[in-house]
Amino acid sequence: MRCFTASFGAETNTFSPMLTSRDGYRERLHVGPGQHPEQPSLYAAPLWVARQRAKTKGWDVVEGSCFAANPAGNTVRRDYEDMRDEILAELKAALPVDIVLMGLHGAMVADGYDDCEGDFLARIREIVGPDVPVGVELDPHCHLTKKRVAAADVIICYKEFPHTDTIARAEELADIVEAMALKKVKPVMSVFDMRMLNGFPTSRQPMRGFVDRIMAMEGKDGILSISVAHGFGFGDVPEVGARMLVVTDDRKEFGDALAEKLGRELWDLRDQLRPPGLSIDEALDRGVARDQGTVVIADGADNPGGGAGGDSTFILRRMIERGLTEAALGPVWDPIAVRMCFNAGEGTRFQLRFGGKVAVTSGQPIDAQVTVTKLVRNATQSFAGESRPVGDAAAIDVGGIAVVLVSTRIQALGTDLFTNLGIDLAARRIVVVKSTNHFFASFGPVAEEVLYTAAPGPLPRDLRTLPYTKLQRPKWPFDADPWN
Repeated sequence: MRCFTASFGAETNTFSPMLTSRDGYRERLHVGPGQHPEQPSLYAAPLWVARQRAKTKGWDVVEGSCFAANPAGNTVRRDYEDMRDEILAELKAALPVDIVLMGLHGAMVADGYDDCEGDFLARIREIVGPDVPVGVELDPHCHLTKKRVAAADVIICYKEFPHTDTIARAEELADIVEAMALKKVKPVMSVFDMRMLNGFPTSRQPMRGFVDRIMAMEGKDGILSISVAHGFGFGDVPEVGARMLVVTDDRKEFGDALAEKLGRELWDLRDQLRPPGLSIDEALDRGVARDQGTVVIADGADNPGGGAGGDSTFILRRMIERGLTEAALGPVWDPIAVRMCFNAGEGTRFQLRFGGKVAVTSGQPIDAQVTVTKLVRNATQSFAGESRPVGDAAAIDVGGIAVVLVSTRIQALGTDLFTNLGIDLAARRIVVVKSTNHFFASFGPVAEEVLYTAAPGPLPRDLRTLPYTKLQRPKWPFDADPWN
C-alpha cells in the first residue's frame, strides 16, 4: 500500500486583527518531507498513523510537508499558496500512490480563499484522479463545505472536545481508506446541515452521551463512521455552521436519513449543549463561597485557541479589585512583560504593566507591584500526550494572585502550565484559565467545580454581536426557527 500523507492546519478567526503569515506556521509546526518529529502532533495524526503502519503492515509511506499555525486571523494569501503548492508538488513527485491521507484543520481562511481546505482537496483530486481514495481528518471546529466533501472520499472529525482522540480517529480513517483501496468497502458520505452555530463540549451532558451513542453505532448496519462537525463560529464564511456527517458502506439513502435524524436530535438539544455563561462576579462568588477544593473558571472570551490575543484583563482586574487571594490565572500573552521579568530576576518586586495590548477587546493594561516568583526558558505544557511550547514564561505574584505570563500565544491546556512554574493548584481556591474547553481534560479531574464565564473579550459568547458579512441564513441563534 503506497500512501502519501501530509498535514496543513490553521483555525482562522476572520474577525481577528492578527494575520497569520508563514512565520506563524514556523512558530507551531513547519517541517519538510520526512522531518516530522517522532511524537504525534494535532493535525499530523494521519501521518503518524501511516508511519506506524509502515512498520507493522509494510506500507510504503511518502511523507510530505507538515504546516500548522496557532489560531489567529486570515493566512496571508501568498503564504497559503506557497505552502499548498509545496505539498502538491510533493504529491506529484510521489505518484503513483494507492491512497492519500491528509491531516487538516478545516477552518482555514486565506485572503481570497474562504475555503482553503476545499481548494486544497480539489487540487489533490485533480492530481490523483477519481480512483485513488483520499481520506481526510478534520478538527470538529471546521467548515464542512460541499467542495471538500465532493473532493474527498472519507472525512472523519475528532469526536472529543477537548480533542483527545486525534490518533484514534486517524486510525479509523486509515482503516476505511485502506479497505476502500482493497475494494472491501465503498464509502459514501451523507451530510445534514443543522442550521445552527453552537458549542458542543463533550466533557458534559448531553453531548457526552450523544457521542458515546454514535460511537456504539459505528461498525453496524453498514455505518463506517459518524462525525459531528461543530463548525467554527468565528469564521465569517458562507458555509459556517454545525453539520452531521455519516459515512456508510454504499448506503447513501440510509446515510442521508440517519444524518438528518441525528442532526435534528442535536437541534432539539441546542439550548442544553453549551454550559451556562456566568458573569465575572457570579463566577468569582461561586469560587469564594467554596469551603474546600479548587474552582476552575474558563475565560473562553479570550481563548487563544479561538484566535484571541490571550491578554485580556477584565477578570484579573476584577479579582484585584475584590482583593482576592489564593488564586491563579493564566496564561497571559505578553512577551514584553516576560522580558522585563527576566531582566528583573526571580525574587524581585517591581512595578509592571502587563496585558491589554492586542485590541480594544483586551481591556486596559494592569499596572501593579508584582513579585517574580519563577522564570522558565522554553517552557512547555502538555495536552493529549503532546508537549506544547509556551515560550519563555514568568510566574508573578500580584497581591496573592499567581499569574503566568508567556511569550508564545497559546491557551491553557495542561495543569503543568502552572506547576512547571512552581504554582501549587491545590493551594489555590480559584484558578482562571484562558481556554474554552480544551483545559478540561487536565483541569477537570483536579477541580471541585468547573465554571464558564461570559466575560468581555474578542470571542463574545453571543455570536449575534459579530459583524458577519457572508453568513448564510436562516441559522440559529440569528433566527429562532430556521426550519420555517
